[in-house]
Amino acid sequence: MPDSTPLRLVIIIGSIRRGRFGPTAASWFVAQARKRRELNIDLVDLATAGLPDALTDQDELVPEPVRALAPRLAAADAFVVVTPEYNRSFPAPLKTAIDWFYEEWQAKPVAFVSYGRESGGLHAVAQLREVFGELHAVAIRTLVSLPCYWELFAADGSWPKPTATCNNTVKTTLDELTWWAYALREARAVRPYTCR
Repeated sequence: MPDSTPLRLVIIIGSIRRGRFGPTAASWFVAQARKRRELNIDLVDLATAGLPDALTDQDELVPEPVRALAPRLAAADAFVVVTPEYNRSFPAPLKTAIDWFYEEWQAKPVAFVSYGRESGGLHAVAQLREVFGELHAVAIRTLVSLPCYWELFAADGSWPKPTATCNNTVKTTLDELTWWAYALREARAVRPYTCR
């Protein structure tokens, strides 16, 4: 019988830049995800996670902030990465955060909420798909893209306007992410993922 225990969803805010839009986009997405009883949300903000900029060598002690975040990522059934697009790519702190971990990402689905100018962060997401593929994660097809996000959200920056397409794509994204999260959790339970 399938496991109906709520899914653990980790949402990662990938920008640490001052004046960033990431917390606004993440707050909106969290509110949408919380409407689903099957999801338990854990929000990780890289601006406050304290992960070091430089990775350690194999024989060096793993820094405390990395050790503190590892069990939260390991316990996740699925991830959502909220990322801006800077110069047709994603932020360097996000890449460093991803690189601190390995097994924590394996055989788990990843969805994206991207924002930027006209592209809506799609260049950043295209690169992130390759990165997560290398880490044996499953990047789901549908994503939430926020092109010219300052025009989509209300003047106070709180929620998207009713006509914004993201109001529909968020539902599809969560549907797909939930399906993959249950499927991969069941697969990992039957046959633990050991590919390296």
